[in-house]
Amino acid sequence: MLLVASLAAVAFLAGMNVGSRSVAPEEIVRRYHVMSYANPAMWGLKWLGLHTEQNPNDAWIVQEIIAEIRPDFIVETGTARGGSAAMWAMVQQQVNPEGRVITVDIHDSVAPGSFPPALRERVEFMVGNSISPEVVSMIREKVQGKRVLVLLDSDHHRPHVSIELESYAPLVSVGSYLIVQDTNINGHPVTQVTYPELGPMEAVEEFLAGHAEFQPDVSREKLWFTLHPKGYLKRVK
Repeated sequence: MLLVASLAAVAFLAGMNVGSRSVAPEEIVRRYHVMSYANPAMWGLKWLGLHTEQNPNDAWIVQEIIAEIRPDFIVETGTARGGSAAMWAMVQQQVNPEGRVITVDIHDSVAPGSFPPALRERVEFMVGNSISPEVVSMIREKVQGKRVLVLLDSDHHRPHVSIELESYAPLVSVGSYLIVQDTNINGHPVTQVTYPELGPMEAVEEFLAGHAEFQPDVSREKLWFTLHPKGYLKRVK
């Protein structure tokens, strides 16, 4: 399937010069983005045997951020089957051996015994709604006064993401990041996934209008294909 998808992509991109008319690089990236998102293989990736619905480009960028920030705590909303929590914990283990990951999801979907034992003590799994005042309060108490990196990857409806942004932004350390994942849906540029209440991109734009302490760091989009356009929010003050 990967080979077929790759050949299709090559053929698709090769046809983008028609006569003397060339296609802008931004359009090439957009088309590749849409095709990659539609490729089932993208959603079958695993990390240490755990399913992880992460674009490899963005996973690479997140590990760069973790290595630079060396957070004491990585807070993740949206555990799913635990692959991304394992990924972040592995990187964190190398740059801050005392660091921990807190990951929260409304469901416990991590298969018993599937999480790597060597990482299990580094990750705290919380079951609950990420915007629940009780959950937010518990996390706030654990990370207070520490270097904190936050990744939002749970319910992608705009109202939910907006509450997450307001709830978790105060936890982010100056110089660290609040990463809003999947800002590409609802036509940015992906249309395969849409929400009637819009999505993460709209929540980010609304949030930034009232929070000058955060700025989108477009340098984190250097690999061009990212599922989080304008979603790497750096706390600058």
